[in-house]
Amino acid sequence: MILAEKVIQLRKQNGWSQEELAVKCGVSRQSVSKWESTASIPDLERIIKLSEIFGVSTDYLLKDELEDALQGAESGCPAEAERTEPEEEAFRSVSLEEANRYMELVRYSAGRIAGAVSLCILSPVPLILLGGVSECQGSPITEDMAGGIGTTILLLMVAAAVSVFILIGMKLDSFQYMETECLSLQYGVAGIAERKRDSFEASFKKCMAAGVALCIISVVPLMLAAAAGASEMTMLYGTGLVLALVSFGVYLMVWSGMIFGSYQKLLEEGDYTRKKKREKQKNQNLSKVYWCTVTAIYLGISFWSMEWGISWAIWPCAGVLYAAVCGIAAMIREYSAAKKNL
Repeated sequence: MILAEKVIQLRKQNGWSQEELAVKCGVSRQSVSKWESTASIPDLERIIKLSEIFGVSTDYLLKDELEDALQGAESGCPAEAERTEPEEEAFRSVSLEEANRYMELVRYSAGRIAGAVSLCILSPVPLILLGGVSECQGSPITEDMAGGIGTTILLLMVAAAVSVFILIGMKLDSFQYMETECLSLQYGVAGIAERKRDSFEASFKKCMAAGVALCIISVVPLMLAAAAGASEMTMLYGTGLVLALVSFGVYLMVWSGMIFGSYQKLLEEGDYTRKKKREKQKNQNLSKVYWCTVTAIYLGISFWSMEWGISWAIWPCAGVLYAAVCGIAAMIREYSAAKKNL
């Protein structure tokens, strides 16, 4: 247990309210509430006072994370082993207030970023539907009008999404070091991040599973319509439905992935271990060139073919290929290093 959990447990064991404990400590009820919600940590004087009030040692209140770290090292836990090496490497200290601010900002940003990504996926829908309407007999909308209005709406939707990316990116920019630098977590941070990660993990897995499933089954309505010999307009509606299902699936994956990733970044787990951070630093230039190229290919193929319902498949393919490209780059670096040592 972390300090906050111990304060809650000991207070309840004694049958005290937060206000009663606050009076005994000589602080406000809000201060006790912040201690118990992990928004802040009592100073040394208050910790000594708490140990006297509860009749426990200060060691009991403070040593939980130290014991966990030692147990992890003894059991050969990879994450803890990575935290201890190399000694000469520079570490970025992260306070409890800073960690809480970061996790709250990511939760605030996740829905907006996910919504902006979904907006980009949905942006071709008006163009597709207007194009179909213009081809119907007796339609007041000409093909040129449909193209002009549809493209305008598409660009406005993309512009709105890009604005969100820029604004949120500027807010998150001050925490960019979480992805690239080795972290040294101050007291209480690891325990809080682990607790939040564990409580959100089930939701993360459900969202990822649902998102992948939606992307896979999104083409089913279109395929059924084609098999039934549906009209061209029905096929266009089906294409719009495909993009809608994909956008919702991507929303779930981006939203849950950002929040769960914030906990992994703080704990240096998953894709954010120190080893992978070093690899990512080496791949920064490669990543910029690769994704700019993929974006250019996607837009070029989509505008040339106007098959927006199919061209989105470039992105999952590019994601898989990117892992292979990074692997090849790592092999080349290892080969070059081995050749220099010969």
